Amino acid sequence: MARHTARDLRSENRFEVLHALFELGPSTRQELARHTGLSQATVATLVTEFLSGGVLHIAAVERNTGGRPQERLTIAPDRGRIVGVDVAETYVDAVVHDLALDVLSHAEVALDEKENDPGYVVDGIVRAVDRALGADESERERVIGVGVSMPGHVHPDAGVSVFAPNWDWHDVHIEELLEQRLAIPVYVDNPLKAVILSEMWFGVGNVVDSMAVVNLGTGVGAGIALDGSLIRGITNNAGEWGHTLLELDGRACRCGRRGCVEAYVGAPGLRTTLAEIDPGHPTLRQPRQRDFVEAVAEGLAAGDPALSALVLRTGRYLAAGLGDLVNLLDVPHITLTGWASEALADRLVPAVRDELPHHVLPGSLPGLTVEPSQVPGNAVALGMAAFTLQRFLTRLGLASPARTRPRPDREPAGFGRRAVTVPSPGPDAV
Repeated sequence: MARHTARDLRSENRFEVLHALFELGPSTRQELARHTGLSQATVATLVTEFLSGGVLHIAAVERNTGGRPQERLTIAPDRGRIVGVDVAETYVDAVVHDLALDVLSHAEVALDEKENDPGYVVDGIVRAVDRALGADESERERVIGVGVSMPGHVHPDAGVSVFAPNWDWHDVHIEELLEQRLAIPVYVDNPLKAVILSEMWFGVGNVVDSMAVVNLGTGVGAGIALDGSLIRGITNNAGEWGHTLLELDGRACRCGRRGCVEAYVGAPGLRTTLAEIDPGHPTLRQPRQRDFVEAVAEGLAAGDPALSALVLRTGRYLAAGLGDLVNLLDVPHITLTGWASEALADRLVPAVRDELPHHVLPGSLPGLTVEPSQVPGNAVALGMAAFTLQRFLTRLGLASPARTRPRPDREPAGFGRRAVTVPSPGPDAV
């Protein structure tokens, strides 16, 4: 287990109060204490720090007969701006949020899926951020940070893209490259960690503590939360479910193995399956992945039998992979997200539900739910904005004057439900 310092616990409490404000809306100190389970003294101290940092403001003062006036507190949205950035192999989507994580604007830039030079990707990210912020320089000056999700294995503490198989990246210092171009603090992480955080805070995490959020696009992976804690693993590489085995000696996967789940349910895998069903199908002429998936969705709506067969077969592949995930983790809820999932959910989710009982052990099947994500907007960008908010509050120094001296190899814990930990990977994390 990761060792806790007094500073870590302080951070957990701080973000538990912040999360409560997102869940409850304008709240009194007493309501925050009841919701979080923290003592009223702890909540009062943290609220004072938030107010001094301009993160909260007093929305109203309620005067009750016979008692002291109560202040109703809310997040101060105009304290700053946060840009959450979803980087995939085919696009960059930059979303500008206020401090309450409401969306203000966004911009998307297409990427050539065959281009893998880091400079090309960095340029696409910078162009998307610039477009989302617009020409108003004063708006840019209000940005407190940019959170960037990068596909593949990412080391957040070092700001490094350790391995991105589709681009053949190895140890690219992406955070440094972006900060040089943007002149704004940058935080990088993996999309699986971003989507599970979004789901924990703004989706089904409000009613369940354990879940898997399966992201379907070019790549495939699963964000995992168990008992309210986001699971990162030792090296921040937990959730690479797309690179677990579906078929021994099966299709070649871009990771170098054969038979991975991703090779069957990722967007390139859908193309391969359709070619097996109908090698001459006109949808196969679509050169770009997103155009191909959108054409599949249009063909399904028109009743194309080959595309119907494609979704049914893909549903079987996906259900088999999800069955392994459920049998391993015993999670009661699976949420599907990602651009490919969004395009095909109407047909793909029912196909998965029908097939899943054949792959899940009886003890885990009752109550098991599979559904599309209800998180609004871009869940990856939202999760990255939330992580960046965490970093911003840390830089403000909102902690007890009696805190232990920060250790340089630790990021503060945070973001979870009921004072849980979302550890950042480090040398003392196991």
